[in-house]
Amino acid sequence: MEKTVSLAAELRSAWIDQAQRSPYISFGLAGAVLVILALIIASVVSAVSGGNTINLRHALLGGTAGFLATSLGAFLGLSMKAISVRRQDSMLGFAAGMMLAAAAFSLILPGIAAAEDILGNSMAAAATVAIGLGLGVVLMLGLDYFTPHHHEISGHHGPAFDRISRVWLFVLAITLHNIPEGMAIGVGFAAGDMPVGLSIASAIAIQDIPEGLAVALALRTTGLSAMRSALVAAATGLMEPLGALVGVGISSGYALAYPVGLGLAAGAMIFVVSHEVIPETHRNGHQTAATLGLMGGFAVMMFLDNALG
Repeated sequence: MEKTVSLAAELRSAWIDQAQRSPYISFGLAGAVLVILALIIASVVSAVSGGNTINLRHALLGGTAGFLATSLGAFLGLSMKAISVRRQDSMLGFAAGMMLAAAAFSLILPGIAAAEDILGNSMAAAATVAIGLGLGVVLMLGLDYFTPHHHEISGHHGPAFDRISRVWLFVLAITLHNIPEGMAIGVGFAAGDMPVGLSIASAIAIQDIPEGLAVALALRTTGLSAMRSALVAAATGLMEPLGALVGVGISSGYALAYPVGLGLAAGAMIFVVSHEVIPETHRNGHQTAATLGLMGGFAVMMFLDNALG
């Protein structure tokens, strides 16, 4: 019990120190979280009144599909003794390409169209989605700043907290990565638009398979056993159904919350791709393979968006 209290006190102290060093990021994160909480409360009221139950169910199913796809990829790693780093970087590049295309074709463009239907003005519609993009970036920047995690290329990030092992810092980084994916699924289903929701959920589930495999194999290089690596990699996918519930929540309370939510999910995904995925795929000098994978993923998602939408 005393160890738990000491651990919580140490982490709280690290967070306070981190907040004092960067007050602007701290206030930005607090503001973004307050806006999101207000929209979630409004959506809960809507769900209780019976107007949002089906969309919530679809979002949860979509997020669960992402979790299952991550688990499938993770357990595929049990049948592989090893996979080349070049191939891992190519697979992660493919996932990054699908995320970028999903942000553009399944989030930003539908968001602008939805806002224009509400506001009747294209400039105001674009500005509405841009506000959402900014909220998504602020949210992920704040989470990145206040969550202790580890990247292979740049080392430790977040508060100075030495009692978390390097393996779990890596797991926290992957968990951060999965939050905007789940949010995107939830936002896609928030308005009851099945083509948008299905295209986003399908794209994210497809790219979660190679991503889950790559994460499981990367965890094995830190010293974890093959089975434990697969279980931990699969567990990171649990953030997708949880993120999906948050995503549908922030987009269902008010009419304008839907395009803002689409922009927020897009901003969070683009931030993760630029800040997390692409640097990781380039750390070993495999830029060409990773870029080709990215272009392939982008093309596949573009096809899926057209086929399903």
